[in-house]
Amino acid sequence: MALFHNRRSDDDHRGEKRREPPPPPGPAPALYPPSEPATGQPDRPDQPAQPAQPAQMYDWEQPGPWPPVAPGPAPATAPGARPGPQQPGPQQPGPSQVRPQPPAQHAQHAPPPPAQHPALPLDDFGRYWHPMVIDGVVPDFTPRPPGRVLSYRPDTVCDGWSTPALDLRLASVRGYAHRVEGRPREDDAAASWDETTGTVVFAVADGVSDASQPHIGSQLACRSAVDELLAQVRASNGLVTDWPKLLGTVHWQLREQATRLLRGKDATVDETADLLATTLVAGAATPTRDGVHVALISVGDSGAWAIKYQELYPLQGGKQAGADGLMSSVVQPMPYVPADARPAEFRLDPGTVLLVGTDGFGDPVGDGRGKVARLFANELATPVPPLAFAYMLDFYRETFDDDRTLLALWPRAAGPGGPR
Repeated sequence: MALFHNRRSDDDHRGEKRREPPPPPGPAPALYPPSEPATGQPDRPDQPAQPAQPAQMYDWEQPGPWPPVAPGPAPATAPGARPGPQQPGPQQPGPSQVRPQPPAQHAQHAPPPPAQHPALPLDDFGRYWHPMVIDGVVPDFTPRPPGRVLSYRPDTVCDGWSTPALDLRLASVRGYAHRVEGRPREDDAAASWDETTGTVVFAVADGVSDASQPHIGSQLACRSAVDELLAQVRASNGLVTDWPKLLGTVHWQLREQATRLLRGKDATVDETADLLATTLVAGAATPTRDGVHVALISVGDSGAWAIKYQELYPLQGGKQAGADGLMSSVVQPMPYVPADARPAEFRLDPGTVLLVGTDGFGDPVGDGRGKVARLFANELATPVPPLAFAYMLDFYRETFDDDRTLLALWPRAAGPGGPR
């Protein structure tokens, strides 16, 4: 019986009006080369290599000195030393031996013993890192490794660094449903900065589960978006000047990768979506005299939120409520370029935190008044360590089992060395 409800959408939204992407900016680098047909057998050389002789290893459970010494008269036992079990020699059983002592002339130069600090018991340490439970009971299961992926795909990634004007934290964690099913993490994120203007560029993406390789789509969308954003802010003094080109670059990168996966057959937009469909939020945060100027664009149901005065509220994107008040699962992902995509621009004041994430974070946050929203609004008032940021994102709340990705930006009001 499945532990989690499968929430993948079977909706088809390709009939909606979309904008034609601009011409391709140029050939795209191969993120993943096309795989060769598998033979099912590992490569075997004609002559198997001779196995190397294993080095002698110290076994703490075995008595006697280390390194092993030839049988002979036993060294004198140090005063107060506890004799060990007897070791039989080749001729007759010999007395127990102790570890050799360092020569007397080196004893005066031996470093002092390290200071002893109380250690957290292993049992307590393990319990401490169990997921934070918002509500419900975490099912007892062992996560399965992701199968049928073209490259290594970690369960969890996190990052954290600071520029003179901004602190950044980023994390992406595999959802509980994908851990049970053995599916890879389909979310991804990327961030970088321009040293000249201090602009931080970022992208967050959520591969659509109905696609066959959604994790490749999200990773490629984030990397190509960040590269294009960097190129624009470096050419325009920290500003993003051509949003259609940004979306067009991601569009063509996805189609180029789909063509490679189809072994050279030119991929159509629909074929690309079947392989690599992904949502995207991408933008830039530029320090100015009047504060940090943020501009971002959203395609799909990933979005942006802000924390101010310990309240969390939506800014851009995310799921939209229908006429019946229920959240819609309709998503129009890349490589489709929506005709109504418009950037949002605002100032990130000191004391305000910008959050950019996928619906795995946005759905449990809801309207910003629930338990999850209160948790993040309280704990992210100031930057937390990157590992703590990833740990928070891996919370458990019943029925919310999707992958989660979140990026946070804090303005440093007083500049370098200022309060965080």
